[in-house]
Amino acid sequence: MVIMVYCMQMAKKQTQFWRRRLKRIRRRIHLWFVPHQNNHYRPHLVRRYGLLMVLAITIGLQFGYNYTHTGSVLGRVTNVTPAGLLASTNDQRAAHNLTPLRMNSQLTEAAASKARDMLQQGYWDHNAPDGAEPWVWVERAGYNYSKAGENLAKNFSTASATVGAWMNSSTHRDNVLGAAYQDVGFAIASGEMDGKPTTIIVAFYGVRQEPLIAGVSSQRSAQEATVDVALTPAARIGVALQSLTPAALTSLALIFIASTVAATAHFYRSKLPRQRRESWYKHHGAVKATGLLTMAAFIVLLYGGGQL
Repeated sequence: MVIMVYCMQMAKKQTQFWRRRLKRIRRRIHLWFVPHQNNHYRPHLVRRYGLLMVLAITIGLQFGYNYTHTGSVLGRVTNVTPAGLLASTNDQRAAHNLTPLRMNSQLTEAAASKARDMLQQGYWDHNAPDGAEPWVWVERAGYNYSKAGENLAKNFSTASATVGAWMNSSTHRDNVLGAAYQDVGFAIASGEMDGKPTTIIVAFYGVRQEPLIAGVSSQRSAQEATVDVALTPAARIGVALQSLTPAALTSLALIFIASTVAATAHFYRSKLPRQRRESWYKHHGAVKATGLLTMAAFIVLLYGGGQL
């Protein structure tokens, strides 16, 4: 009986402890996120120290993610893979009722050789400095084509962003959606170009030459997508949204929460202390929400890089 009473008392104390703890947590949440009388209608999250905390977390997430993936806080994170490029390409072809492409080892070898040559000789073009055309690498790899195409891309962060950029350029799009193509090879190579860290993506598309019939000459065609294509602002935004890292998405979520709190605080500006109502601080919520959304836009645009 004594043990039962003791257990009941301990259970009651534990319940009271957790109730008090939850009450304190709710109070702190209200102080940080909800404008009300106890925080003078100035949520802690959008006060100076709260905004500095948001900024520090945002910068820390970006640098930390870069460091863990590249060994440098300023390193470029690239998550482009041949498998990802193939999947994104075939997704686009499926959306246009076209047959999927197959990964071809010879075209992959040709793409890898071309990418290495571009980095070694430092050129951004379909043709090498000595005039060699892209199809030289295709032929050296032993792929006998009747039609071939080449797409190039530089410094994109993800496969979906790369293919998305190609789809926003007419000549690159023609290769991605080439109805005659059956095979494809992708290569990704990283190095330096013009003294800057660079990641080059090469794609070769092709269809094999049919066995020749005596007396019939073979015909070949090849298509190079235009280089140095300027993407539209809308395309840049699309590339950025497809390139966001988990760190960037977390940062954007935090900034969105803070901007929502700031915008909510703006609606309570008439309840601010008189001294603050009579200064610019009356509109602090709108000013801070605008600044936070500008920072979010800047983060998105940081991921809108890449060149065709």
